[in-house]
Amino acid sequence: MNFQALHHPSYFPSYFSINDILATNERVPCKFERTAYGVGYLDASSGNKDLEAGTQLEVPCWLARALYSRRRIVTCQLPKTFKERYREILKADASLVDLHMLSPHFYELGQHILPLAGTEAPILGTLLVETLRDRLRSIMDTSLNSLEDDANSHMAKLDELERSLFRTGRKTFHDHRLWLSRRAHIVTTSPMVEQHNKRKFSELS
Repeated sequence: MNFQALHHPSYFPSYFSINDILATNERVPCKFERTAYGVGYLDASSGNKDLEAGTQLEVPCWLARALYSRRRIVTCQLPKTFKERYREILKADASLVDLHMLSPHFYELGQHILPLAGTEAPILGTLLVETLRDRLRSIMDTSLNSLEDDANSHMAKLDELERSLFRTGRKTFHDHRLWLSRRAHIVTTSPMVEQHNKRKFSELS
């Protein structure tokens, strides 16, 4: 994750990223600041063709970004995952939180919401950085030192970015052990060369 880009309004990872597609499908609370014509179907309970100004509705993050960037049709609020209640829980001890249950794409979604967060953007950006920082040591320690069952149990509580880091640490540890076990393949002198050297030494003496 490029944290230098956290406050940049155009965070776009790979177009073909499944995690990105799933993250931007999560819903964001929005208020329509002006009438949106022909999209009344977004609110099935209204029965109207248009969405009137003042309508409050949860829409997918990708749609919220599009409506916000085009003439500020909507203003957005933070999803409950990033509200003050959960921020306080994460600040208390982020390493104990089941982040996957809270939001499977916590960091990815957070970066997409940053341009929509208004005055709360700095708070959200700080939350994303500090949460990963506080959890990273535990993630890497467990990936390097735990048994398989413990590793699976720990990974179940991680968001998708953290799972990727965990798998990377696990694979690196496995590859390192594999490399260390290859002592039988240390290069040694060929028996033919040894005999040749002994013969030459014998002739010299």
